[in-house]
Amino acid sequence: MKVRLQKQSLALRSERSQNRVIVVDQSGKGDSVTVQGAVDMVPERNSERVKIYILPGIYREKVFVPYTKPLISFIGDENRTSETIISWHDKASDRDKYGSELGTCRSASLTVESDFFCATGITIENSVVAVPGGYGMQAVALRIAGNKAMFYRVRILGTQDTLLDDYGSHYFFQCYVQGSIDFIFGSSRSLYQDSVLHSIAERFGAITAHHRDSEEDDTGFSFVNCTIYGTGTVYLGRAWGNYSRAIYSYCEIDNIIAPSGWSDWNQPSRQKTAVFGEYQCRGKGADRKKRVSWSKSFSYEEARPFLDTKFIAGEKWLRLY
Repeated sequence: MKVRLQKQSLALRSERSQNRVIVVDQSGKGDSVTVQGAVDMVPERNSERVKIYILPGIYREKVFVPYTKPLISFIGDENRTSETIISWHDKASDRDKYGSELGTCRSASLTVESDFFCATGITIENSVVAVPGGYGMQAVALRIAGNKAMFYRVRILGTQDTLLDDYGSHYFFQCYVQGSIDFIFGSSRSLYQDSVLHSIAERFGAITAHHRDSEEDDTGFSFVNCTIYGTGTVYLGRAWGNYSRAIYSYCEIDNIIAPSGWSDWNQPSRQKTAVFGEYQCRGKGADRKKRVSWSKSFSYEEARPFLDTKFIAGEKWLRLY
């Protein structure tokens, strides 16, 4: 997650030769002027980690990391995260060169399909501003579909469907996610810890929409010690799929949550199967007095499986030291 940077350029050159570092610099002084160009330089089926160091700048490009290129890190300057931006502007109703609509999945500014991806010190943005009720306004900033990915101090910005947390197990630590409607959605098993969820809804919206089709699917979104604030009136989650699962624990929740808290997506049968829980959250938005009766105030024993990296089997693949 780091590149050794010193005042002497020799230090960076040395690491580039020894540890597979590719430098992205818009001024042309690095190995590539685009992020996609750096990804293209990574060999197929690589077996060692490749660090792509992205210098500050606005990289207006659509970036794709294929499943054939695992063990890639995107690394920005940790002190200039908001100045190191991958930005694009596709939305679901836009059309490709063949005239077909992109759909939500293909609208992502950054798509990662490979395993063991890491990112830190960067901003990922979809600059489309969704019009409430507008057709095809889903506009994904990040789609993560590879397994065992970690995001540390990454900003993910959008409006509707900002983060497609699609498949696999993922860890988001001290990240910032912004949106209005279903701005964290997908079918993955992910832990969001010490992160900020910022609603920019004008009227109504939802933070999460998790998809889970079976009680046997070990997936879900767990939010631990996160801060939730912003505008509008939003649900903590909507049941996208019969067994949708989302849990908030120890979170600071501002007064933007609809009193009912959760939505069954107009499918009453999902009230019996969705797993929506809250555990020891605080703030005006954490008041459960008017919550829907089918959501749960978890006990410690019920919340415990979701409280740390064991939820994502992190002891088997995360190396946090």
